[in-house]
Amino acid sequence: MKLGKSEAKNRIEKLKKTINHHRYLYHVLDKQEISEAALDSLKKELFDLEQKFPELVTADSPTQRIGGQPLKQFKKVTHRDSQGQEARMNSLNDAFSEKDMEDWLERLARHLNIKPDELARSSPALSKQELGLGGFYCDLKMDGLAIELVYENGLLVQASTRGNGLIGEEVTNNIRTIEAIPLSLEDHWEKVGPSTGSGQVKKIVVRGEVFLNKKEFARINKGQTKAGGKIYANPRNLAAGSIRQLDPKVTANRKLDFFAYALLADKPTTHDEEYKILNSLGIKTNPHGKVVNNLQAIIKFKKSVEQKRDKLPYEIDGTVITLNDTKLFQKAGVIGKAPRGAIAYKFSPAEATTQVRDIIVGVGRTGTLTPVAVLEPVEIGGVTVSRATLHNEDEIKRLDIKIGDTVIVGRAGDVIPDIKSVLKDLRNGKERHFHFPAKCPACGKSVKRIAGEVAYKCTNADCPAIKREAVYHFISRGAMDIVGLGPKTIDQLMEAGLIQDTADLYSLREEDLLNLERFAEVSAAKTIKSIQSRKRTTLEKFIYALGIPHVGSETAFDLAKEFGSLDKLPRAALGELNDIRDIGFIVAQSIYDWFHKDYNKKLLAKFQKSGVVIEKSKVVKSKKLAGLSFVFTGTLDTLSRESGEKLVRENGGNVSSAVSKATSYVVAGEDPGSKYDRAQKLGVKIIDEKEFLNLLNLVE
Repeated sequence: MKLGKSEAKNRIEKLKKTINHHRYLYHVLDKQEISEAALDSLKKELFDLEQKFPELVTADSPTQRIGGQPLKQFKKVTHRDSQGQEARMNSLNDAFSEKDMEDWLERLARHLNIKPDELARSSPALSKQELGLGGFYCDLKMDGLAIELVYENGLLVQASTRGNGLIGEEVTNNIRTIEAIPLSLEDHWEKVGPSTGSGQVKKIVVRGEVFLNKKEFARINKGQTKAGGKIYANPRNLAAGSIRQLDPKVTANRKLDFFAYALLADKPTTHDEEYKILNSLGIKTNPHGKVVNNLQAIIKFKKSVEQKRDKLPYEIDGTVITLNDTKLFQKAGVIGKAPRGAIAYKFSPAEATTQVRDIIVGVGRTGTLTPVAVLEPVEIGGVTVSRATLHNEDEIKRLDIKIGDTVIVGRAGDVIPDIKSVLKDLRNGKERHFHFPAKCPACGKSVKRIAGEVAYKCTNADCPAIKREAVYHFISRGAMDIVGLGPKTIDQLMEAGLIQDTADLYSLREEDLLNLERFAEVSAAKTIKSIQSRKRTTLEKFIYALGIPHVGSETAFDLAKEFGSLDKLPRAALGELNDIRDIGFIVAQSIYDWFHKDYNKKLLAKFQKSGVVIEKSKVVKSKKLAGLSFVFTGTLDTLSRESGEKLVRENGGNVSSAVSKATSYVVAGEDPGSKYDRAQKLGVKIIDEKEFLNLLNLVE
């Protein structure tokens, strides 16, 4: 969204105020109201605006300073180098995309008066005096707490936090409890760094990151759970809190770890050599770092680290890219709070901030109108997100969202973009309220709110959007799973009059598809073969594929289990449907109404005529899980959530989408959501995939 100078100035002021508020909570009080990813997103927006309007940069901007103020209960320490000169502990600017990295290289090259491609390639055309050994050092960005260590004559004499960058908190006694930090350096320490004063004291300053590994974090939280104590949100906050303990015994019990990233002594010629010297002194550095020579290699390193991120024993939130040549790094200098010659190339965040351009309405397969936020495009989890569902009118009221608002967006279950909250402090008065339309945006017929529900619906049963969405649902993976068909092809088929409903799909011929875009003989034959291969299906899948309002995969399974064939289900009385476990009156009425509409009766007859075969499969193969109710959450190792739920049903158990006191087990995989938290709160037993398979005797 392009802004003029006056608009940019207003936006910058609001961003500064909001960022400072959240940075104070995070750095000084160890509290959070929004995620670190959302805060990083706000800081990135501020940084980008200041790059476009450098005349608007002020000394009090969050881009020009570090951290928060030191806590009062600790002694204040001024950060100095090995020669006693003040030396700030700088932070890093962030990059989230390849474009951000290209921009960083261009700014860096411009400042150094060399060409970006020469800088990226470490071009041989540049002299050694200009570029030294060249290249970039790629390191992992630890999610911990920055610490400075001071060694005099080889002995650790002082440790301090970063604080505001110049003045930190003296935490020596706590740092001494960390086994990974040597209390004395290896014997050749005297060869590193200058002497100070009379030459009797040799000072070496080391900077690095204190962190807590995942295993230790889990151990501490397990102990907290047993003791009924506070459950810690993440390893970073716990590490920060541990360093700030007034009693070193508490810190010692938490088994913190440490990686160094800087040596303030006689500077070696490269960052790579700096790490080797640190290692020789007995100080750990991250072993995954490496030197690369161009932007493509930087991107490759970041992607490879991101792929193995979950397997690492500690939390990281990105990579750190540094000019490897020390002289060139020093020549680049510092801008605001950050060195020009280094940048944090972060992983795509799970959440980000963006602005709402508009709110539009989509029409679902049941005629339900769903408000959708049109967003300023933003990358989340490696995917560019430009739209997010707002669910219904009640959700809009709950969020108090307006067109033009700045919002925090995440991806629910890492798939569906979802608006988490609105940053109301960033409003400028030009935001507009959204009102549901009185007419259907697809067919222009009346819209009404259904009594007892939160949804607005189109009243026109022949609305093309309703029919179209019904076809989209019918071919989807959870329904008939027709590979090779997608919404764009369905749109073409409907617009060409080749299909009017889902049953018409089975009457299509190869020559029909050859008249459509992007279809040749091979692709047309493949698509028709895929459609025909899905003429045979199970009753529960077919019921779900019909798109009956309120009937999801769980209810479809219950109906298949109860009636056993499609012949019996349409003749079921309302009372019979209402008596089925987990089917209430509203759902029962919806099923009853669907099967008694003339349109749907004709549709079922067309399916039969087209040769669709619905197998009378034995949906329950055993009663091993009879009487038990399961809820699945997170990502399992070998099973999809659908296959896990299928196993439960086949073995006589019940599946639910929500955790309650009636739930027998919650099966949790990686990154479980709120269901996991609710299970803990209600005391419901939580098991992993292996334990679940053990219940079925499927693990040897």
